[in-house]
Amino acid sequence: MKKIKTAIIGAAGYTGGELLRLLLHHPACDLVYVHSNSQKGKKVTEVHPDLIGDTELVFTDKVKTEGIEAVFLGLPHGETKGFLENHTFSTDTVIIDLSTDFRDESNGFVYGLPEVNKHKIKSSTKIANPGCFATGIQLALIPAVAKGWVKDTVQISGITGSTGAGKKLADTSHFSYRTGNMSVYKLFTHQHLKEIKQTFGQLFAEFNQEILFVPYRGNFSRGIWITAYFPFEGDLDDARKVYKDFYHDAPFTHVSDQDIDMKQAVNTNKCILHLQKEKGQLVIYSAIDNLLKGASGQAVQNFNIAFGLEETAGLHLKSIAF
Repeated sequence: MKKIKTAIIGAAGYTGGELLRLLLHHPACDLVYVHSNSQKGKKVTEVHPDLIGDTELVFTDKVKTEGIEAVFLGLPHGETKGFLENHTFSTDTVIIDLSTDFRDESNGFVYGLPEVNKHKIKSSTKIANPGCFATGIQLALIPAVAKGWVKDTVQISGITGSTGAGKKLADTSHFSYRTGNMSVYKLFTHQHLKEIKQTFGQLFAEFNQEILFVPYRGNFSRGIWITAYFPFEGDLDDARKVYKDFYHDAPFTHVSDQDIDMKQAVNTNKCILHLQKEKGQLVIYSAIDNLLKGASGQAVQNFNIAFGLEETAGLHLKSIAF
């Protein structure tokens, strides 16, 4: 198999570390270099010690564009636009951005949610990776929105692990704050709502329903659990069939007839869904790993699609289960 010459820009944080773990063992990836301004000159294993024995790469602050066939951008939100203005890659280089900068599909970027935009991703060299909450929420609701079932306000709650806040220490990500604790943030105003509404509007032009999203900080390190519900007059079995049909060719999105839990998805690139109907509401539970299907795993999934590889390549991961 031909190896794809690949680089990671911004590889010192949580998502960059997860990209390293995935790409070092990807059968079609030749990881040429890993970039970090803050960690330049250090061995990768000094920053990500779990990778001892897997790589001898050293972080560099130099950006090489020539000969690079794929580049993953793990820069802070708001910095990618400036980076691409200052560094010109070949028009054939596949650029996968994990920040919020191009999720509005500006500058020729395609929104990289494979369950909806696989056909666009296949022919694109610029892919904007979705946000973590956005992924869990959209996969919970997309089949219902596409069917026109959502005619009223959608109620959503979601809880995420501390890794969702990034590696840089903050008061609300500190162990002594998180442990034994929960809190709400960005009530009804989370930044991922913008990309969610964009997708829903593309799937169903008349969609203008209110999305009331309550995000919680959880007292665990990784994973996202979403609960979404809206008034629904239909039959639960029919709803489950619609969801299963919608995701029939989505290798990582699964609809379970049994109750689910978050650990089924943690450490995998899966989104696991479960539907119930109670008191006239269709209730959808959605579980993902915020660092994998919500970030780096989905980025590798987009890499696979863009290069015509098996969509699951390098992503056969085991859940932690217990």
